[in-house]
Amino acid sequence: MEAEEGNVGKKIKIGVCVMEKKVKCGSEILERLQAFGEFEILHFGDKVILEHPIESWPICDCLIAFHSSGYPLEKVEAYASLRKPFLVNELEPQHLLHDRRKVYERLEMFGIHVPRYALINREVPYQELDYFVEEEDFVEVYGNRFWKPFVEKPVEGDDHSIMIYYPSSAGGGMKELFRKVGNRSSEFHPEVRRVRREGSYIYEEFMPTGGTDVKVTVSALLKNYWPNSVSSYSHAMVYTVGPEYAHAEARKSPVVDGVVMRNPDGKEVRYPVLLTPTEKQMAREVCIAFRQAVCGFDLLRCEGRSYVCDVNGWSFVKNSYKYYDDAACVLRKMFLDAKAPHLSSTIPPILPWKVNEPVQPSEGLTRQGSGIIDTSGQSEELRCVIAIIRHGDRTPKQKVKLKVTEEKLLNLMLKYNGGRPRSETKLKSAVQLQDLLDATRILVPRARTGRESDSEAEDIEHAEKLRQVKAVLEEGGHFSGIYRKVQLKPLKWVKVGKSNGEGEEERPVEALMVLKYGGVLTHAGRKQAEELGRYFRNNMYPGEGTGLLRLHSTYRHDLKIYSSDEGRVQMSAAAFAKGLLDLEGQLTPILVSLVSKDSSMLDGLDNASIEMEEAKARLSEIIVSGAKLFSNRPSGKPWMVDGAGLASNASDLLQKLVKLTKKVTEQVKLLAKDEYEQLAETGSYNVILPYDQAKALGKTNIDVDRIAAGLPCGSEGFLLMYARWRKLERDLYNERKERFDITQIPDVYDSCKYDLLHNAHLNLEGLDELFKVAQLLADGVIPNEYGINPKQKLKIGSKIARRLLGKILIDLRNTQEEAISVAELKGNQDQHSTFTKTGTEDTDYQSKTVTKNEDASEKSMDQDDDDDKETKYRLDPKYANVKTPERHVRTRLYFTSESHIHSMMNVLRYCNLDESLQGEASLVCDNSLERLFRTKELDYMSGIVLRMFENIEVALEDPKRFRVEMTFSRGADLSPLEKNDSEAASLHQEHTLPIMGPERLQEVGSYLTLEKMEKMIRPFAMPAEDFPPPSIPQGFSGYFSKSAAVLERLVNLWPFNKHGAANGK
Repeated sequence: MEAEEGNVGKKIKIGVCVMEKKVKCGSEILERLQAFGEFEILHFGDKVILEHPIESWPICDCLIAFHSSGYPLEKVEAYASLRKPFLVNELEPQHLLHDRRKVYERLEMFGIHVPRYALINREVPYQELDYFVEEEDFVEVYGNRFWKPFVEKPVEGDDHSIMIYYPSSAGGGMKELFRKVGNRSSEFHPEVRRVRREGSYIYEEFMPTGGTDVKVTVSALLKNYWPNSVSSYSHAMVYTVGPEYAHAEARKSPVVDGVVMRNPDGKEVRYPVLLTPTEKQMAREVCIAFRQAVCGFDLLRCEGRSYVCDVNGWSFVKNSYKYYDDAACVLRKMFLDAKAPHLSSTIPPILPWKVNEPVQPSEGLTRQGSGIIDTSGQSEELRCVIAIIRHGDRTPKQKVKLKVTEEKLLNLMLKYNGGRPRSETKLKSAVQLQDLLDATRILVPRARTGRESDSEAEDIEHAEKLRQVKAVLEEGGHFSGIYRKVQLKPLKWVKVGKSNGEGEEERPVEALMVLKYGGVLTHAGRKQAEELGRYFRNNMYPGEGTGLLRLHSTYRHDLKIYSSDEGRVQMSAAAFAKGLLDLEGQLTPILVSLVSKDSSMLDGLDNASIEMEEAKARLSEIIVSGAKLFSNRPSGKPWMVDGAGLASNASDLLQKLVKLTKKVTEQVKLLAKDEYEQLAETGSYNVILPYDQAKALGKTNIDVDRIAAGLPCGSEGFLLMYARWRKLERDLYNERKERFDITQIPDVYDSCKYDLLHNAHLNLEGLDELFKVAQLLADGVIPNEYGINPKQKLKIGSKIARRLLGKILIDLRNTQEEAISVAELKGNQDQHSTFTKTGTEDTDYQSKTVTKNEDASEKSMDQDDDDDKETKYRLDPKYANVKTPERHVRTRLYFTSESHIHSMMNVLRYCNLDESLQGEASLVCDNSLERLFRTKELDYMSGIVLRMFENIEVALEDPKRFRVEMTFSRGADLSPLEKNDSEAASLHQEHTLPIMGPERLQEVGSYLTLEKMEKMIRPFAMPAEDFPPPSIPQGFSGYFSKSAAVLERLVNLWPFNKHGAANGK
């Protein structure tokens, strides 16, 4: 009996056999274990581990041992074999963690999903492998192709130099990820485009997200290599303690800008997020597969499935007291089950270290959304921000067309179309464009136009166009593919004998070459987009300016950014995201990580092409004939007539436009002549100062050296500048046919505005006057191209923006349903709390909150049709040190071109003209309709913003629970181009125009309910059922019941948790 009592009082010895630098990782948990009074902690220390024989090591009942740099794993295995302690993490499987190949092999063996990958094994550095192929935008391993962006990982698990290679369509380059050095965790290298060859590597695809091809994989709670939404901004890890407990934390991803976010104490900012039941099962399986009870691993969420992309072995969460409590309790049970099962049910009602523990302060930031009072004095919360934004300042868009008969160019077409004589070819990659440049250089005549060799007019024009093609291809220093593309379309064929003498075959003898270039986002455009992003951050979200970043970093901000397929639009979106989220560095990683392309929603005018041609034909008739438009103007509503906004003297202005265009073109021709003669004399292909498009993407300042040298701004030389103006002159008025083309008016205005802002230092005489004339005409032409009267504007607008309108209605509806769901759950919790006694209210509420909040958050994942493949992140309220973990704001940003901005605006202001809505007032008030009529141009960075607020003091079923606020901005302010004061001079020097602030589309005090908004927009929007059918993502089905069951099991296991003080409620 005495022996048994002595055994009962004996403490369990826990040996800590780890390197001293790693002991601190678990010190908080070890201290808690010791506080139970049941354990004795034995620290081995480096000297014992490295120098002493295992026979002299301390003897323990349980052993904590894990590998790190310099750790003698085999020696520790021998000790464990000798003493046979209970092992928290088994030792032999830890060898697997040193080799990423073996990690993936083991994961697959246990049926755990991993990303698609391939292995490159080299026996010696730089060994050539016949099964490995590298091209500009992909690598191929045994025929398995990985398109950029892809990940390149060294096979050695301890080598953390991981590379991400970006596609040329996004600007190219490589980002290197590494372990944190100061405040950096990655670096972008725009010049690196080839993969490493000095070792063995794993090539792994970036997980696509949202069904788009900007492919940023929205990783689930973990390290995000190709992210795209709020998840792409962040990266998270999963930590297991035993097979029944998993904790997930998110932190800012190194992929975006490589800057580590730290709190005032200098510690990296991390926030806990919720795991789905499937992911919790994966955590259990990882523990079992590697026989590591305490283990961290990285997870990717993509299109409803989750993937493990790395297993880290022993890992502990930093700076989470709730996690330390849970981990200590789980380990305590583990040790007691192994060495003292008779004590397992002896659980203290209050955790021993809680008795004198000081309350941990919350971060005390202002609550977002509170304090906004409507006219009724009722409190509102911001729930959703939706913005449709035009791209920033760009270079003029250009096109060169010429018929080619040169054999070199025809052979090039056959080379890239598979030898099919009647098939067209598109050249866009660097290799293809370099081939074309090499051929063009040989074909371009050295003699100046007008000399004997170029005597005929057609030959002269053909030679000019070839020179233009050559100049465009040489323009950027390298081929990014995002701004230049060439089409070759065969026009004529002949029959020729086959080379082997057997029969005949077709050969093309003439083709049409179409080169499209320009439309590049300028340094000013990038600066405008960044500044607008910062403005949004500080003004569109009520509360403090840092509030949005706080919401975003704590997974209470659901952000998605969409872009059309145009490079300038994508880069505008990336620059805006940089300003919005206070990011640093180059745009390419931000673009790839945060922006999704959706060309079907944000590109193209095909659906309304017939109606737009009709409108342009009517416009041409009005302008050229000089017809009077205003005889039947409705009283007080000038925007309701046909051709509203057209200048009454448009016909005279058109004649003046032609003359002034010729005048400017002649001056540019003289400048181009000097540049051409210099080129002809030197034979150089790079007379003008070199210009690198990739570096330009990272610039927000003008190229001072080029300006000082008297050269055009940006990459355009005088030859290309002349080609631009010469084409405008020819297309605007055909002298032979004596015919005007009014569709060229916007292009003339575009070039005027560009040169007046960026090339004012060239002092082109008459450019100011040309700008004013072009502006008067364009202010009438551009809005009327989208409909000659309000009803036609509504018809065209609804066809162009139909899909976007449908998506916006889905965004608003999903936000409303989510807000109602959260409000109902909160109401149930409040109702429950009224029936509990004061002494137990806190503990019951805590356990309820844990279950309900998780269920509510995850439920929204199932219900959200806003692209059913979007990954959702939710803050875990059990561990979050924030005041309002249930607070959530949805942001959807749509970047597009001028056509979609006009189309959206026309639907909003004229939707009541539809027959189905007779008698309804316009969504836009008369004052705003008048202001829009006077605005005319929706310039660069113009946009429409919808914000939805929830009135939390109104009944859930009341239509006034949710109201929508509509504002617009006309974008860039042109007044500096129209004035001649000191402010204008300063802006001219920077080549940048300021962006105008938002203006209301509704009367002050008016109340637009979500119900009314939906009623007015639905007739013109794509129905939700026409969008891709929603699928229930694997691992999310039945989340409510599974999640509750998991939590119930944990609560039953450790009932004492609910008696402890909640940390950071």
